[in-house]
Amino acid sequence: MLPKPNRLTKKKDFERVFKKGKGFKEDFLILKFVPNNLNRNRIGIVVSLKISKKATLRNRIKRQIRELVRLRLSKLITLPGKDIVLIALPGLETKDFWEIEGTINKLFEKAGILGFSIK
Repeated sequence: MLPKPNRLTKKKDFERVFKKGKGFKEDFLILKFVPNNLNRNRIGIVVSLKISKKATLRNRIKRQIRELVRLRLSKLITLPGKDIVLIALPGLETKDFWEIEGTINKLFEKAGILGFSIK
């Protein structure tokens, strides 16, 4: 589970990321981020009903993404902090944990928000 200070929870914060955020797409995931005025990154995950009508499947996808992000939290560039939203697209439910991990790695590198990234 993500530490509480690293969670994006408020609707207005999600809306700000959707409206002003810079976006990247890889496979069945979209990453949007916008700088915030904090010294930490906050992450939100969106898995809609388009993925599946079953809450158990949507929650499983959220748990997998949350764990993959938690493992990379220390490597994310934090100055200035960013609000990050990961949006799952239909088709992600057929992927296994390792395929999702590869997609998240590619997304973070493409966005240039990992500490060891070239960008």
